[in-house]
Amino acid sequence: MLNTDGSLGRSEAAVVSLLLIEDDPGDALLVEEMASDAVIDFGIVWAQSLDEARTRLGTTRPDCIVLDLNLPDAHGLDALEAVLKYAPGVPVIVMTGLAAEQAGLTAVAEGAQDYLIKGVVDAELLTRSVRYAIERKRAEHAAAALQASEQRSRENARLERGLLPVPLLRSESVDVVTRYRTGRAGGLLGGDFYDVVETRDGAVHVLIGDVCGHGADEAALGVNLRIGWRTMVLGGVDVETKMNTLEQLLVAERPRSHIFATATSVVLSADRRSIEVVRAGHPGILLRTPDDVQWLEVPGGPALGLRKQSGTWRKTTIEIDERTGLVLFTDGLFEARIDELDRLGEDGLLEFARELGSDCSGEKFVDSLIARVEALAAPHGGLSDDVAVLHVQWADGDGRS
Repeated sequence: MLNTDGSLGRSEAAVVSLLLIEDDPGDALLVEEMASDAVIDFGIVWAQSLDEARTRLGTTRPDCIVLDLNLPDAHGLDALEAVLKYAPGVPVIVMTGLAAEQAGLTAVAEGAQDYLIKGVVDAELLTRSVRYAIERKRAEHAAAALQASEQRSRENARLERGLLPVPLLRSESVDVVTRYRTGRAGGLLGGDFYDVVETRDGAVHVLIGDVCGHGADEAALGVNLRIGWRTMVLGGVDVETKMNTLEQLLVAERPRSHIFATATSVVLSADRRSIEVVRAGHPGILLRTPDDVQWLEVPGGPALGLRKQSGTWRKTTIEIDERTGLVLFTDGLFEARIDELDRLGEDGLLEFARELGSDCSGEKFVDSLIARVEALAAPHGGLSDDVAVLHVQWADGDGRS
């Protein structure tokens, strides 16, 4: 019989909860009787109108909805459309009269999982229809989630190719090692980016940068900055002008006004005797000399996008031994936690680098350095941010560093 709270039958220990939207008390009782004869336990809440159903859906989420297409305040597909809006993701079974079977077929085409015909349905058919509706909706959710995941993976792959390109080298005169590690398993794509370009005069141009934040917008902005930088390198723009232009590009393209980016640009001269460095709020560089590993942090300007007006970033020229290797990286490499309170920091990273020494190859040095940082961070949740690392070094006569 009808309960005073609007429920029908055994709802306290129900396995499957149903919201029955039906204005006819007789038809509602018939559904309750079929449910009582079913092999599974149904808990049925009865709503006599669409408006009442909307109120109930505001406080509870049923496993399935059984909907009469002829209600006092909604009719046909309008009723279905409203229910799908009020209860997104909940499977819906519509009920029609024998003469309106086509309406049931149309409703399935418009988003219902199944339809039942009054006067024909019995306990077995009701049970089977409810189970089918629930499983079909679950399958739809799984398929949609898989499709969305695959689409995100494809989009991320395209963005990562833009952020982390193959170096554009014209000769075998320079060895380049590049590595990238994500700091969030299954998390959002970061905005770390890098590039290496060898120009016709034999100079090697290197860029590394990091857009603050994570997500597709930040990654796309990083791609824009990297492509803009490569275009300017190939166009012969000087190193200081490139940084000013990158800031203008960032301000014009960023989706939100608070977003900024750090960057370091380095030019290895063709005579192998010096480098030119321009730094915009980015961490320093590790120099692997024949005898030691040093931390180089030249004077620089603020990060891109933080100033109200563009200005000139200072270029610093440094003489180097041609056997020196340059290691550029984003801050995720030294922000790894070493305990609950402290992070590795720049001094800790330099200590690790010096322990590895300057005798090993660039590839072994980079891989070993990242492995040590990852091992250190593993007990504390892993890397807290993405890590991009570049190792650039002039090659010997056989193309080996």
